[in-house]
Amino acid sequence: MGREAVFAGLVVDEYDQPVTVTRVGPDAYYVVDDQGFQRHIPSDYVDRQVLMTMQETVLSNREAVVEAMLSYLGRDDLFTKAAIEASLGQMGEQMEQLMTQGLPEAARQWLGLMGFKVVVDIHGDVVDLEMPGVVEEGE
Repeated sequence: MGREAVFAGLVVDEYDQPVTVTRVGPDAYYVVDDQGFQRHIPSDYVDRQVLMTMQETVLSNREAVVEAMLSYLGRDDLFTKAAIEASLGQMGEQMEQLMTQGLPEAARQWLGLMGFKVVVDIHGDVVDLEMPGVVEEGE
């Protein structure tokens, strides 16, 4: 089974131009316009960088994430906390599933409305990741 572009519609180049997605065979590619030359970058190369950054952010703030989830759910019992902790422990497996299935269109639209944006260079390296609500180190 081919891979989906997880962040389709949320990726721009360094000049803030939208990066399109195309399929070559079973796999998705982000297409960056390099002065008229269409560079095809495997979507999993970009998506893994983004997901790893997001995972590092979540895990470095694990306690705050757990507390926020408990508050969001309106529950503060031991079993719910254990379930959330277990879910965080399975992030790697969940990321692999996401890489195969992609994000639902509604989730991508919601992320876009929230200001989520991935900036890549012509080689597909993530140069900036705008995640509203995340405080950067040193702030």
